[in-house]
Amino acid sequence: MSDGSAELLIERDGDVVTLTLNRPEVMNAMTSQNFADFGDVCRDLDRDETVRAVVVMGAGGNFCSGADVGPQAARATGAKPTVPLRNMRRIKESAMALHELQHPTVAKVRGVAAGAGLNLALGCDLVYASDDSRFSEIFARRGLTIDYGGSWVLPRRVGLHRAKELALLAEVIDATEADRIGLVNRVLPAADLDAHVADVVARIVAGPPLALSMSKALLDNGAQTSMSQALEAEGQAQSTNFATHDVREAARAWMEKRTAGFEGH
Repeated sequence: MSDGSAELLIERDGDVVTLTLNRPEVMNAMTSQNFADFGDVCRDLDRDETVRAVVVMGAGGNFCSGADVGPQAARATGAKPTVPLRNMRRIKESAMALHELQHPTVAKVRGVAAGAGLNLALGCDLVYASDDSRFSEIFARRGLTIDYGGSWVLPRRVGLHRAKELALLAEVIDATEADRIGLVNRVLPAADLDAHVADVVARIVAGPPLALSMSKALLDNGAQTSMSQALEAEGQAQSTNFATHDVREAARAWMEKRTAGFEGH
């Protein structure tokens, strides 16, 4: 697994990896290189079968204010100007790496989550937010269209017409409204957010990793398949599960009235 960089911190605690966007001076706005690095790390994590959960968060009290598209970004990184389409392809690869990550992902949102930063959070499987967080599909205010997978994930979160409202008006909404429309899984008092996410992650880690990864894929693909195709995919997944140690362990644990110890094989 990559060690990351000063602008993307990687911390591992047992089976859990926490990725922290670390540009607090710009509310963790991401340069093209930041997106590329984030995608590289996600691909590394996907190949690491000892990982069971990934948490994504931002440093300094904000999640991510989106892409750092101003000229200051190029000056700060010393990067040469590049063709916009090439930049967008790097961003596309980053979003796909997050989406295709086999392990359950949890976004822990404080402060601002805007533009590509909001869609990065929504690209995670679960989104938990503090009660002082704020959200915006801010692209229209910048003369831009929605990106980082927002056109795909946002309607699946809140419905098509609500998604259009968020994208076309580019309003900033608070945590209460985000919770009401289903943009996030749950809003917590700021002081309780860390403990709640830690509890959720612990419960994920205690689950059967192979089965959870297949459930994640089935749910992600379900909207694009027919009922018949979904049932066939479920059957194939269950056939895989029935051949694993984890299913036998679950049965023994049930008979012995104890908690199962899943190993992912």
